Amino acid sequence: MDYYGKKIGSLIEELSALPGIGIKTAQRLAFYIVNMPKERAEALAFAITDAKNNVHYCKECFTLTDRELCPICSSEKRNHRQIMVVENVRDLAAYEKTGEYNGVYHVLHGAISPMLGIGPEDIKLKELMKRLQSDTDEVIIATNSGLEGETTAMYISRLIKPTGIKVTRIASGIPVGGDLENTDEVTLKRALDARTEI
Repeated sequence: MDYYGKKIGSLIEELSALPGIGIKTAQRLAFYIVNMPKERAEALAFAITDAKNNVHYCKECFTLTDRELCPICSSEKRNHRQIMVVENVRDLAAYEKTGEYNGVYHVLHGAISPMLGIGPEDIKLKELMKRLQSDTDEVIIATNSGLEGETTAMYISRLIKPTGIKVTRIASGIPVGGDLENTDEVTLKRALDARTEI
């Protein structure tokens, strides 16, 4: 049943199509937007269309940017000889929030998944191998620890090892605050293998 009319209904429908936005959240957002001052609503609409028209992949690492090179790739303060390979832009953002990593990134835009029909040619692996032709000391593989992430990590490792470049994998194990009894065997094994001296 149409409670609000076509315009609000259309706005709710578009908002609910966004990932992680259910119908109730879409309704709240729609009502908020409709009640915004006109200038703020226009600024929001402009920001969306401006980003859509001007944001593209960095030509070096393939993260999203509005420049030719993203701020990370263009920074002289970063270690360009160390490349962390991540599955998506959100993973890059997560590592940047730690403030602990000073190298550069390579965003694959996916992971190898034969079940989903995603092969090595469907992600940014050729581009990674091309980057490695310049001076690189280490490639840190930071794909997720699920089946697809592990498959991707192994594939990348096999590609890079013959070049002589050091290949490492991020450690994974027990999350802070996690209970051992509720942790799966693979995670427990990883935690044991990646143990450090205290």
